[in-house]
Amino acid sequence: MESYLMRTSTSRFRTCRLRCRVSTLCLLLLISFASHAERIKDLASIAGVRDNPLLGYGLVVGLDGTGDQTTQVSFTEQSLRSMLTQYGITVPPAVKIQPKNVAAVSIHAVLPPFSKPGQKIDITVSSLGNSKSLRGGTLLMSPLRGADGEVYAIAQGNLAVGGLGVSGADGSSLAINVPSVGRIPSGAMVERAVPNPFADSERVVFNLHEPDFTTARRLVDAINSALGTTEAKALDPVSVSVRAPQDTSRRVAFVGYLEEIIVEPGQGAGKIIVNSRTGTIVIGSHVTVGPAAVTHGSLTVTIREDVQVSQPNALAAGETVVTPRSDIEVSEEDTRMFELERGTTLSDIVQAINSVGAAPGDLVAILEALKQAGALRAQLIVI
Repeated sequence: MESYLMRTSTSRFRTCRLRCRVSTLCLLLLISFASHAERIKDLASIAGVRDNPLLGYGLVVGLDGTGDQTTQVSFTEQSLRSMLTQYGITVPPAVKIQPKNVAAVSIHAVLPPFSKPGQKIDITVSSLGNSKSLRGGTLLMSPLRGADGEVYAIAQGNLAVGGLGVSGADGSSLAINVPSVGRIPSGAMVERAVPNPFADSERVVFNLHEPDFTTARRLVDAINSALGTTEAKALDPVSVSVRAPQDTSRRVAFVGYLEEIIVEPGQGAGKIIVNSRTGTIVIGSHVTVGPAAVTHGSLTVTIREDVQVSQPNALAAGETVVTPRSDIEVSEEDTRMFELERGTTLSDIVQAINSVGAAPGDLVAILEALKQAGALRAQLIVI
């Protein structure tokens, strides 16, 4: 009997402990979802590890009569003459070259960090002259140069053009997307690697994508807590420096470990972004207002101009007279006033403004008035 009671109590204890573990796990999951924590690799990038833009110039051949008109674009003819001269073909200056299947283009690409010779990158080709379409064209071998003027890749290949343009003899035309721009996947081969200070420096520096004092402090605390040291130090609201191993293999593993550390970023300042061209308005979650009363309405004045003709009878002496007549109508919408209390949140602002039926343009006027009244606790940015 005693052994049975002991077995029963032990079973109940295990069940209770299992339930506690499940409850604790669920609580931790809820906390993790609520905190919006992110990995360091999503918040920051490593100093010196970046892309490098490349730019080049070349010729696209094989076009179906949609190339540059050399009578208007002279540099296409000059480029073609120079290319032919390199292959031992001399065209007399008096002979005019007017091919309709050649177009001068600019080539741009992005060289990823740590790219090695022999690897391939994607390129984008854009028309420089008056070519109507690059569809069906082939880019001839063209060097791609960096900001220092050195050649880092060689581009060549067949273009993939997503646009389409056709025209008729009567001047009618049809265009779909942009036919004067095309891409060549893996169209350039890397010829030179860009020097990178990643393996040479004593410390690794993480640069935050968004400068923030709170996020920088939390990043330092998270790294020091994970490593059990005090090697991580904040240089400013953007940069955090960490001492790294000198061996390249160990440094790669070390940085990979740091990038997976979870950090809860700091909350940014309250901002309201207004795009005056598209009417888009974005209100941040930390935007609040002080006590204020807002009314919204509009006064519409409509003026109609008309003419009135006065014409005499057929046998009566007189002249036809035309007199202008103006009708003016004034209408005013019903207005309602709503009150904003202290500490009003984003949802309260949206509900209050929607209740008066404000359009995006009216909403901007309301926000500007609240800012001028000193009741808006946010930065109002118009782009």
